[in-house]
Amino acid sequence: MIGKERLAAFSDGVVAIIITIMVLELKAPHGTALADLVPVLPVFLSYVLSFVYVGIYWNNHHHMLTLARSVDGPILWANLHLLFWLSVVPFATAWMGENELTTGPVALYGGVLIMNAVAYTILMTLLIRHEGPDSPLARAMGRDLKGKLSLATYAAAIGLAFVRPVVSLGLYVVVAAIWFVPDRRVERALQAP
Repeated sequence: MIGKERLAAFSDGVVAIIITIMVLELKAPHGTALADLVPVLPVFLSYVLSFVYVGIYWNNHHHMLTLARSVDGPILWANLHLLFWLSVVPFATAWMGENELTTGPVALYGGVLIMNAVAYTILMTLLIRHEGPDSPLARAMGRDLKGKLSLATYAAAIGLAFVRPVVSLGLYVVVAAIWFVPDRRVERALQAP
């Protein structure tokens, strides 16, 4: 068995770097008038959405590891898989922000979001298998309806990006809003005797 502390610390560091890379993509306009901010608004809004998503993953990752006692080799690899897909978020964010609401960038952004969700689901599944079906983690995660709903919504949004990219972006915001509300499952599990 491997202690979970190093995995958590490494993951925290990678997430901090991801957020730093995203903020470095924000370029200040050359003018001094408020109107000069308008052209960079799509880039800024893409950054805000991605910051929220990365924050949601960091928060849920932290909660999930709080309930885990230890990790093993497959969990370490699954965690790296999640971190890989999180590390692609700055690229997808920049491309979508620079090209506003065009099909390719909006679909790719959804593809990155769905891969993050798949990677997180794999990590959660391996952690639950490692901890056991009666563990506090397994009880807290339950059937993970929010996770399954998110995957279905991302898949629909990717398809819609080829028809109405703005609707896809709206669906990405809806999923973020669903997860932005703190998930009480872990807190309940931590408080349970």
